[in-house]
Amino acid sequence: MSPTSVTSPPDARYSRTVTWTIAIATLAILFDGYDLVVYGTILPILMDDSSQLGSISAGQAGMLGSYALIGVMVGALVNGAVGDYLGRRRLMLVNIVWFSAGMGLAAMSTSVEMFAAMRFFTGIGIGGLLATTAALVAECVPAAKKNLYNAIVYSGVPAGGILASVLAIAFRDAIGWRGLFWIGALPVVILLPLALVKLPESPRWLVSRGRLGDAARVHATTGIPMPTEADLAHERQIEKVGFAALATRRYAPGTALLGIMSFVGLMLTYGLTTWLPKIMQDAGYNAKGSLLFLVVLNGGAVLGTLIASRFADRRGPQRVVATTFGLAAIALILFTMGFPIAVLLALVAVAGTGTIGTQVLIYGFVSNYYATSARATGVAWCAGFGRLGGIFGPIIGGAIVSAGLSNSITFYIFAGVAVLGAAVTLFVPQARSRDRGATTAGAPMMGVPATA
Repeated sequence: MSPTSVTSPPDARYSRTVTWTIAIATLAILFDGYDLVVYGTILPILMDDSSQLGSISAGQAGMLGSYALIGVMVGALVNGAVGDYLGRRRLMLVNIVWFSAGMGLAAMSTSVEMFAAMRFFTGIGIGGLLATTAALVAECVPAAKKNLYNAIVYSGVPAGGILASVLAIAFRDAIGWRGLFWIGALPVVILLPLALVKLPESPRWLVSRGRLGDAARVHATTGIPMPTEADLAHERQIEKVGFAALATRRYAPGTALLGIMSFVGLMLTYGLTTWLPKIMQDAGYNAKGSLLFLVVLNGGAVLGTLIASRFADRRGPQRVVATTFGLAAIALILFTMGFPIAVLLALVAVAGTGTIGTQVLIYGFVSNYYATSARATGVAWCAGFGRLGGIFGPIIGGAIVSAGLSNSITFYIFAGVAVLGAAVTLFVPQARSRDRGATTAGAPMMGVPATA
């Protein structure tokens, strides 16, 4: 077969593989979003009813919101350290089981201490998932749509938030907060079997580890294109793997700035999703009305991110991310100006795009910034270091509520953080990389046929 066959339209095998990979990855990330928001939906119950886990102050509530994020940071960094050695598929399967078990154990908690420990345990599995999913998607989907597919997958975060909010509105009184957490344990039953059968390993990763025969077999089964000789020549220029590659002159400046971007994005995301229901309830909205703001926040993130991702594929993600950070700052400032409810809900939707949606775009930016030997580690760095921002977000909100300060102060602080994020984004240097994902067009890899 001629080398030009690599640039022909994807065959049916490849289309099916992409569909299954995106579907499984999206469902897995959806439960990350579910875990992110479900705590905010049950927070008023835990704070108002000491018979659930014990007495919980506003400061303690903020800390409980942060324990899962500490776990995510640990899980992301640990998985990042081994993910570029052990592979994408294997770690995704392990972490689906891990975070499902954590959600089930959290549902059985009988004290604040046990609940905090299980939130931390769950976070480890979620962090591991975040560290590998973006890398797998970047290496298995068509390069021309990599930002769109990444946005679809990571829109699972706000979609999971919508699911958590809707289920809380509909069933919280009937099944209680424990029932909502048991729902979060379902992936081990409904998702793991699908992933075992349908989730592929990345041929690009297999080639990077010298497993050419395994890569060829995956290519023959799934239709995922092999890396080209040009890609391999670039990979050979990067002698180090994992975190060592991130510390090289090629990547160190961008890595530092991408970490700050993720820190800012997750501070905004976790700060708002944890405290928005409580702030709106304090502002006079009833319990279900305050949860509606979470639905709109996450719905705006889903729609806005899908639109923004198309611009990212055409013009590059850097300016798009800076723009969405700016939209978040504007929306958060306008929150404080007493607009009617219809306008306020529209601003919440814009804020969803600028906070949760921005973090989705950052994952796409990061996953395509690094070469294969450092891709999972790069995502892990941003997911892990960024979670420090997620840890501080709920704590800042809790400190403001505890101090009795105006809710406007919370929004002004978060708006300033968003402006900082936009400024940092504009200074990220261009990645000096030819590696654009698994489907880069060109000559096939030497010694491996272009098609099965």
